[in-house]
Amino acid sequence: MKSLKTFPKGGIHPGDFKELTNKEPVRNAAIKNIFIVPMSQHLGAPSECLVNPGDEVKEGMLIGKAAGFISANIHSPAPGVVKEITDIYLASGMKSKAVVIEPSGEFDQLGKIVTPIDWSAMTPKELQDKILESGIVGLGGATFPSNVKYAVPADAKVETLVINGVECEPYLTADHRLMLEKTEEIFKGIDILKKILNPGKVYIGIEANKLDAIEKMEKFAIEKGTGIEIVPLKLKYPQGEEKQLLRAVIGKEVPSGKLPINIGAVVSNVGTVYAIYEAIVFNKPLIERILTVSGSGIKNPANLKVRIGTKVGDLIEDCGGITDDTVRIIMGGPMMGFSMVSLDTPVTKGTSGILAFTEKEVGKNKETACIFCGRCVKACHIGLMPTKLYKKISFKMYEDAMHLNLMDCKECGCCNYVCPANIPLVQGFRLGKKMANKQKVKS
Repeated sequence: MKSLKTFPKGGIHPGDFKELTNKEPVRNAAIKNIFIVPMSQHLGAPSECLVNPGDEVKEGMLIGKAAGFISANIHSPAPGVVKEITDIYLASGMKSKAVVIEPSGEFDQLGKIVTPIDWSAMTPKELQDKILESGIVGLGGATFPSNVKYAVPADAKVETLVINGVECEPYLTADHRLMLEKTEEIFKGIDILKKILNPGKVYIGIEANKLDAIEKMEKFAIEKGTGIEIVPLKLKYPQGEEKQLLRAVIGKEVPSGKLPINIGAVVSNVGTVYAIYEAIVFNKPLIERILTVSGSGIKNPANLKVRIGTKVGDLIEDCGGITDDTVRIIMGGPMMGFSMVSLDTPVTKGTSGILAFTEKEVGKNKETACIFCGRCVKACHIGLMPTKLYKKISFKMYEDAMHLNLMDCKECGCCNYVCPANIPLVQGFRLGKKMANKQKVKS
């Protein structure tokens, strides 16, 4: 194997626990008797709800329209009837309007053979419009609308397209299985992106705990003469964060406050690429995704293909339920996910995993005073001073925290992970950002 690359500064090495789900094929989650589809499941403005109680909807029908430049369309995950329009709280604590759908009637695509569309004559603009229409967002966690990401400024050129197959969060293996089971489809999705972006070079970055995926993707790339280079990466969190991935793969750093396009690069997750393939080739909007249901509290961990709007509790039931000693359920990965209050919370486009943990994994160590050990500083891949930031925020000195580059924090959780005093650093930084933005608006 080629020498393993990584980013040069900070990062941590948590146990990955991927063996719980990385060997079994993805299976379809059961279709339950209710879907709760939020209008806020992407970065930017919530979608404008287009339906009312009593309306009949079809599978893939537009039910929420993008309400601005940075927004995304929302589609019905199933045919049925709109039972109500209500307000819900997402796992992040954000309040969102949601369409509650009771499924009934015949699916248009599910379980049927769909004729592929020949997209070769489509222009880059037409492909872009189709991505917008289909409600595609980044499935690696950021949920940034993909049509906006691929709208490269006229004075910029995409020198490098990097496909993110890292999946560095512990427990999560959905992208791993996707690369093994949908290899050809991912490469066809990359072909679509190549036509839109016209990049000089394409790389696929994959961490070395996915050797079978590296081997299969590399074999396909070589046999088909794609010219795409597979880059094996060291195990290091948070290597999936796009700026760190670019440092690892192409050795270039995105300046503070800038975007990858400022250094001629675009990064896209493998799940997003596959969703684009399905949208363009099969006219299928983003109404389902693969996610991991795992953790010591899940009786039968698995990777599931799940319709957007499915309740978390239904997925856990699909995996045999939880053990009696489960104390916490998290949406997302253990490093950046959110602890859940209700199992009625629905899956959104950005849901990469549902994890259930016992007290053994969670721990309840008491917070103590900072001992100034410097571990958080060493772990920060951005080069921030977490102890100083947290102190400023604790004393409500939000403007000072901003001067210490608070907004550069990715909330990756590295500092929390290594802190021997169990100080909730990331939670403090989230609060600091919110308060700083409030002060900015008032002034």
